[in-house]
Amino acid sequence: MRAEERFYAISDDFRSPYARDRDRIIHSGSFRRLEYKTQVFLNSQGDFFRTRLTHSIEVSQIARSISSHLGLQEALAESIALAHDLGHTPFGHIGGDTLDECLKKEGFKNGFEHNLQSFRVVTLLEQRYKAFLGLNLTYATLEGILKHSYPYNKPFLSSTIREAFSLDTHPSIEAMIVDRADEIAYISHDIDDGIASGLISFETLKKSELIQTILQKVYDEGIHEDEDEMFRYRFSSHLINHLVYSLLEYSKGKIDNSRVLASVIPASQDIPIGFTKELETQIKKLKKILFQELYQHKHIVRKMFSGKQAIIGLFNALMEQPKMLPRYYVEQLDRRNKHRIISDYIASMSDRYAMKLYNELYGREG
Repeated sequence: MRAEERFYAISDDFRSPYARDRDRIIHSGSFRRLEYKTQVFLNSQGDFFRTRLTHSIEVSQIARSISSHLGLQEALAESIALAHDLGHTPFGHIGGDTLDECLKKEGFKNGFEHNLQSFRVVTLLEQRYKAFLGLNLTYATLEGILKHSYPYNKPFLSSTIREAFSLDTHPSIEAMIVDRADEIAYISHDIDDGIASGLISFETLKKSELIQTILQKVYDEGIHEDEDEMFRYRFSSHLINHLVYSLLEYSKGKIDNSRVLASVIPASQDIPIGFTKELETQIKKLKKILFQELYQHKHIVRKMFSGKQAIIGLFNALMEQPKMLPRYYVEQLDRRNKHRIISDYIASMSDRYAMKLYNELYGREG
């Protein structure tokens, strides 16, 4: 038998179930569209700012490293990390909040929630098989996408989801790791992008004890702020390492890594992944500084306001004339709720496409 015949004669999948999940997520259209969705800075503002795609990759890298060190399922953490933002709308959190408001204003009480939307993307909206909808992911990956770290017994969940998942328990430990890896990633890269954009300075960030600690590590290497790009790189590296090693030190004695799933952990029990109380307090203070000085910066607020108007305009226009939807969505109007079809379409858009379509429909300059 020739080598190529031997290869194709393999009948069993060489991947683990979670590795298959990862591959199916990476090859989905929703994952590719994350390249053009906002993290903090709109995609059109520069080639070097993070997007949902680069953020998801960074979260995956951090979650894999933590899971591997703790002897857990690395591929499971990777799958959850890569899919955790698939349900986000264009224009960041303001886009999701606005879509939620639009739906509720129209009487659709369930509104929009990005965790559930990520779950719907991989179980309903992505179509890769003739016999069923979704990406055919494992229970553990789906549970991690839906819950993140905590029980998720929300009133808007369908009876199908309620029957399939234990909503009053925590998800897997790997899902909890992804949740904290998400936090580590966005804190570090939002600071990096904020400094690079000139919207925030290290001088302002020095109000944070955590930042003072990290800056000293960079200074100890003989690097100073005037070496801009290298300084930012070393700062981000030290910040991520500090938080990852702190998380490992706190969590390593609290985990039973003989179990893949932690769904037996009740809601009343503390989760085993996290930081010391002192570091948790420092992180909260840093987040407050970032909110006040970066996320509420007039430049960011103006861009997000324009995104909000685009979401409202698109929703109202498509509700008035749903025949403007692409054929794929129009064909669903006779069997699915119009509000949800329009919501799914808008949520799937990239920043630039949403703004382009908004300008087209309302006769505005692009």
